[in-house]
Amino acid sequence: MNYKDLAAKILKAVGGDENVEHLEHCSTRLRFSLIDNKKANEDELKSMPGVLGVKKNAQFQVIIGNDVVEVYTEIKKLISDKGINKESNKEKRKIGAIALDFIISVFQPLIPAIAGGGILKSFLMLFNMMGILSSTTSTYKLLMIVANAPIYFLPILVAITTANKMKANPLVAVSAVAALLTPDLTQMLGHGAKFINLPVQSITYASQVFPAILCVLCYSQLEKFFNKISPKVIRSFFVPMMSLLIVFPITLLVLGPIGFTFGIYFAKVIMFIFAKFGWIAVAVLAAFLPFMVVTGMHKAMIPYVVTSLGQTGKELIYNAASLAHNISEGGACFAVAIRAKDKKLKSTATSAGISAMFGITEPALYGVTILHKRVLYGVMIGAFSGGAYLGIKAVEAYAAVGPGIASLSMFISKTLPNNIVNAIIGLILSFVVSFIAVALLWKETSIETKEAGTVKEQFNAPVEGQLINLSEVKDQVFSSKVMGDGIAIVPSKGELYAPADGTITLVYETKHCLAMKTDNGSELMFHIGLDTVNLKGKYFDPKVSVGQHVKKGELLMNFELDNIIKEGFDPTTIVIITNRPDANLDIMEKKKVNKKDFIFAIN
Repeated sequence: MNYKDLAAKILKAVGGDENVEHLEHCSTRLRFSLIDNKKANEDELKSMPGVLGVKKNAQFQVIIGNDVVEVYTEIKKLISDKGINKESNKEKRKIGAIALDFIISVFQPLIPAIAGGGILKSFLMLFNMMGILSSTTSTYKLLMIVANAPIYFLPILVAITTANKMKANPLVAVSAVAALLTPDLTQMLGHGAKFINLPVQSITYASQVFPAILCVLCYSQLEKFFNKISPKVIRSFFVPMMSLLIVFPITLLVLGPIGFTFGIYFAKVIMFIFAKFGWIAVAVLAAFLPFMVVTGMHKAMIPYVVTSLGQTGKELIYNAASLAHNISEGGACFAVAIRAKDKKLKSTATSAGISAMFGITEPALYGVTILHKRVLYGVMIGAFSGGAYLGIKAVEAYAAVGPGIASLSMFISKTLPNNIVNAIIGLILSFVVSFIAVALLWKETSIETKEAGTVKEQFNAPVEGQLINLSEVKDQVFSSKVMGDGIAIVPSKGELYAPADGTITLVYETKHCLAMKTDNGSELMFHIGLDTVNLKGKYFDPKVSVGQHVKKGELLMNFELDNIIKEGFDPTTIVIITNRPDANLDIMEKKKVNKKDFIFAIN
């Protein structure tokens, strides 16, 4: 893959670097905060080789897969600061979307450091349990220091990500927050300290995130204010000096205690939910994670995970549910790989299944699960079963990373030796149940028959009416088959249906024409009427949108047949196979057809 070329195309399709306010990435997605989402061309992005999909909610997400880091690196080289601070051009967004965008931007970049430290810590404990490396050695203790560092210094890490999001000076922001972690301050607060006769609450700020966030939010506003009023000649030292002078005492007296209290109760609420609903909370979350991951809403759980790990050193709900879901995706994909007849689907399911087993589920979700309803059901059944077991056993996680085979050490505990055992049992249960469920539920999405050693893809009639040969169509472009082979129907009813399962790839602006790609790879174009482009959308009412997956017999469009005829247009509807010029079509004899009738097949 040419990462540089793909990066340039993606950047252009999202509206150019001047439309990018902020960019980050997770394990599979580029996460853009765009100034104006309307400037992004979703259709163009979805059609790019190397792009698995596009999702738009709080952020504009371009799903890349395992090559996301390389593509992100190339895009960062192309981005300037043209889009920064152009508030006048910024698209108005709902407060919920703004809040979620902020949460993801602040917490998502923390995951690699927290995950790296957590997994290193779990491996050290494993080596100690196996007698490979004793916990009494200086080597073990030194490595444990670096493993614990990301959690201990969470306030500093959060200060960096928050400052980057707020476009504030990250080094000054870190200085303000780092002051909260200094040994001298800790000692003073322990003995009782006052600032201008105002008592300062004794709080241990290590591993806390919300005091740091509030501190940097306040600092960013102070920085903007002093930049406006400060003479340029002294700005380099005056702005940070005045900002630190004000933000530090405000944090000690007000923001720190508020953030600390919020963090404590935030974690308590989640633990209350677990105590109240127990295994049900884990099982239900695991079953619904496919929908959350597809929409990107699972990122809203990151603050809870990070806070729980920072305050208690463990997490009981999300990681267990995520383990059940990830492994269920793997089990489902392997079942599809065995049961499916389509070679391309087999290949996709196999690679996606392997990826899911290692904690990366987007290839499985976008390549298999959401395209096949029965697979989705199987994944939900497997995830619920595994999640229920993990919830009943109260399996604890000690790192923030996508759970999978390679990261199972995140469940190793010194005090709970059965924790990792239960995690493995939950993994196996999720895989087996999902695999069996999909194997039993699976049904090929398109009807395939074998005749004389060849496999045929069959299609039903897209409209009701009189079936005619394409050569009879009163338009030379279609009748001469320049655009491809196909069939034509003189409609008796103004409804267009999907002749097979597939995904809508195009809806023309004038609405008289749309296209779809079947699950078996055939690309079909539907053209309602001759020269009806001149109606400019009048009398046509599409019921689908680009990217939507449809089932055979599903309504694609309503069209006012009588009015089209009254306007003097021939209503003959044409179906062209645009990507298989060498295919042999078997077309049934002319007769009246409806959407339940098989009318043609392609080898």
